[in-house]
Amino acid sequence: MILLSKYIESKITVDQAMLQDIVDCFIIKKYKQNDTIVRVGQFVNEYFFIAEGSIRIVLETEEKDITAWLIFENNFFTDLESIKTGQGSKSKIVALEDTTLCLIHTSKMHQMYKKYPEWQEFGRLITEDALLNIIDTLVSFQVMDAQERYIRLLHKSDVIQRVPLKLLASYLGITPTSLSRIRKSVSTI
Repeated sequence: MILLSKYIESKITVDQAMLQDIVDCFIIKKYKQNDTIVRVGQFVNEYFFIAEGSIRIVLETEEKDITAWLIFENNFFTDLESIKTGQGSKSKIVALEDTTLCLIHTSKMHQMYKKYPEWQEFGRLITEDALLNIIDTLVSFQVMDAQERYIRLLHKSDVIQRVPLKLLASYLGITPTSLSRIRKSVSTI
């Protein structure tokens, strides 16, 4: 829970009693590589913090699974649509590698919102971060070709080295063969 505590402290100012009260609302769950964290149709009622590892959000179609999102340690995620509508998840969430998550139930999250205005600010800040990330990704798909998106990912973080090529290609919206050509081309630059 040390990483979670440090992450919270990086976003908001909290005293140790408040921080401990908030962190005590979380439970730790460990997942092995390829374990399903959320199934399609499952009702989501938790917020997740990735303490270690990574996850992928998968859209299942009749033809193939599409990696819609990759999220790595030191980030929060949830299926907000499922939480807000009370409907089952439209996507599957899978551990990309051995992963440790800190989970807080939505009822506890809302209790902390009522108890601590600072926690409301925290919720707003992580939601803003997620929204900016979504906008940035959408814009990159509208204005960049696959090679530019790949180079952008390389510059953003070295964590993509932990993603299997097939899943990275799916995330970029290209075939594994195209990704291999791009990687070869980029390595000569």
